[in-house]
Amino acid sequence: MSDWSLRLAKPPDALAMPDIEQAAGGLFEQSDWETGTAGTHAMPVASCERLIRKGHCLVATKKDKLVGFVLTEPFKRELHIVEMDVHPRDARQGIGTGLVRACQIDARNCGFRALTLTTFRDVPWNQPLYSKLGFVEVADLDAHPRLSAELDKEAQHGLPRERRCAMILFLD
Repeated sequence: MSDWSLRLAKPPDALAMPDIEQAAGGLFEQSDWETGTAGTHAMPVASCERLIRKGHCLVATKKDKLVGFVLTEPFKRELHIVEMDVHPRDARQGIGTGLVRACQIDARNCGFRALTLTTFRDVPWNQPLYSKLGFVEVADLDAHPRLSAELDKEAQHGLPRERRCAMILFLD
């Protein structure tokens, strides 16, 4: 039995999200996986609230305290994972996996055909984790212009394009 639980995010949850994102981003600084700007800027509370209001965003809690979250945004028949973080003190307890699996269930139940995301190829808790959960790297970005544009936008914000990838998990 775990001591954490998952639920649908509410707008007031957005207040805790930047601190969790910053703490999780600190893992990049403490590791050999230097990423440029990853982990240095958290999403503004207003952006988190905007995504929460669209639905499909989830949080993980321990004793009513937020310890992790996944923020998503619908794009036609795909649900895009915009940000997912678990506070480092609560890592390696299955919370991130639980958030992604619950997101997958929600997306399937709501009629989305796929989950998408962008991530680092070479960071162990990024692309390799998502691959274990069934995501595959998008090889033909021409067939997915929205994901290609997302990677381009990230590069403009300082993330190393050659180390980033788009991933998809088909839900049918």
